[in-house]
Amino acid sequence: MSESFMDRLLGPLLNGLGGGARARNAEAVGGLFTGIVAQARQPGFYAGLGVPDTLDGRFEMVALHLFLVMRRLKGQGAAAAKLSQRLYETMVDDFEKSIMELGAGDSGIARRVKTMARGMAGRIRAYDESLAESDDGRLEVALDNNLYGTVDPVPDGALPAMAAYVRACAAALDAQPLESLMRGELRFAPAPA
Repeated sequence: MSESFMDRLLGPLLNGLGGGARARNAEAVGGLFTGIVAQARQPGFYAGLGVPDTLDGRFEMVALHLFLVMRRLKGQGAAAAKLSQRLYETMVDDFEKSIMELGAGDSGIARRVKTMARGMAGRIRAYDESLAESDDGRLEVALDNNLYGTVDPVPDGALPAMAAYVRACAAALDAQPLESLMRGELRFAPAPA
């Protein structure tokens, strides 16, 4: 029988109250994921920049912020890679739980979560490649395809504003010491108002 989300999240914490690496990792994952979700829920993305305030729109915002954190952890050693993997797994578990709470049947949940997880690889690649370029054109296309995929037309100025925000977040995370991220501390650029 598989463990529940809470067992996987809190088990290592409770089993390692002596301050072990597993307990610190669980605390870091919890802190990072809480920060990612809090940032993704900022009203300015939805009211000001026209990201759809739907299950899909919220997933896209969490996925974008998760990508930014995973990008920062990439290439920073085995502990950072493990933290990144646990963070990704936490996102998948959280969306599975959210879909269950919305009343989707078991087969519908598995299918929907699998589709979301499969799509995440494409999002990561698109965002990563576009951030590597100095021009925002490719980043705007990636944001248009993902954040605004169901929006027609995209509000004027939303894509350049979102691209600038993503670049500011990447820079803020790059400037943040790795040690603070490994403790679960997170600082994004200010969300749009």
